[in-house]
Amino acid sequence: MPHQLPPDGDWRSWVIMGGRGAGKTRAGAEWVRSIIEGSKPLDKGQCKRVALIGETFDQVRDVMIFGDSGILQCSPPDRRPTWKASERKLIWPNGAEAQAFSAHDPEGLRGPQFDGAWVDELAKWKKAGETWDMLQFALRLGERPQVCVTTTPRNVGVLKQLLESPSTVTTHAPTEANRANLAASFLEEVRARYAGTRLGRQELDGVLLQDAEGALWSSEQLERARKAEAPTLDRVVVAIDPSVTSGAQADECGIVVAGVQMKGPPQDWRGYVLADRTVRGKGPSGWAAAAIAAMDEFGAERLVAEVNQGGQLVEEVVRQIDPLVPFKAVHASRGKVARAEPVAALYEQGKVRHVGDLSELEEQMCQMTAHGFEGQGSPDRVDALVWAMHELMIAPAAQFRRPRVRVL
Repeated sequence: MPHQLPPDGDWRSWVIMGGRGAGKTRAGAEWVRSIIEGSKPLDKGQCKRVALIGETFDQVRDVMIFGDSGILQCSPPDRRPTWKASERKLIWPNGAEAQAFSAHDPEGLRGPQFDGAWVDELAKWKKAGETWDMLQFALRLGERPQVCVTTTPRNVGVLKQLLESPSTVTTHAPTEANRANLAASFLEEVRARYAGTRLGRQELDGVLLQDAEGALWSSEQLERARKAEAPTLDRVVVAIDPSVTSGAQADECGIVVAGVQMKGPPQDWRGYVLADRTVRGKGPSGWAAAAIAAMDEFGAERLVAEVNQGGQLVEEVVRQIDPLVPFKAVHASRGKVARAEPVAALYEQGKVRHVGDLSELEEQMCQMTAHGFEGQGSPDRVDALVWAMHELMIAPAAQFRRPRVRVL
């Protein structure tokens, strides 16, 4: 199909942006074949060394290489490469090689060099920016090294920056474009459930969503808040928005780690969001263990938990994991938006920084509006962030504003 064909011109990155099942994987696999294979099975092609990068090594192997639309499935017998598992390489009859890499290990791309690369689902990688940067340094062989990116769009910085690059070309297709190869019942179900929603536009139409109208946070604002590392902090806490249910359909339990540098008066304080350790479907003991592990990892001094749902049970579950954990229960007396607005004001004033990859948290933030949350489910990550910033910055600063009583 047209969106699966490489565009003409002198480009470095080709981004195939489409909905679920739009044929992105097949396009990536066929492109790899086109740059590696020659006219005959043993003839040399345009490229000799290609990198295959997915979110995890298992996804590279199971989707990009062995999948129904992967490289091996697309290759005729006389050109079919051999999978060498010990080296994580595909080796073609003409001697060309493709090596598998995980986006969880950006440092794995230090050392190797390539004249081509296929990157799958870039927008969902946890370490997208770091891995993409390492790949650029590795693409240094041949006359014109190129990379094909197949991804469902998400509102993340690395994808937006890539699309804005003058050396990037883009093709696009919705899920419907590949309906001949999809189950009719699948299309009927997803249309009925997601048509007209933001999730449907992203996952089915393949549209890169902008921030929700009237959002309390914007993507540009969060990009400005990004910082490579945090300074020495005066306080660090872990905040959780507990889930009282378990199983695959349960809400997420928001777990956010944040700290504050309290030099000078409150107007000079700076908050730092250090990590998002949110879990889903783990049950109470699972999220409690994850929160305490985050405390140990970052040296947090306190665990802050909302107890509107679960009440005393929340603290009891936490203390079953660690009886001595410094625990503070907080109660939501106002709605989510009312609690979030003072925290959003801190961001507007440039008083909060984000450290590392917080893409899923940031996605929720950009869908939290003055009228409520426009995303799917509950904004559990945002709730945890709000509690953390209230504990670190808003509540302590309020102590400075209270009038002092003079005792005679």
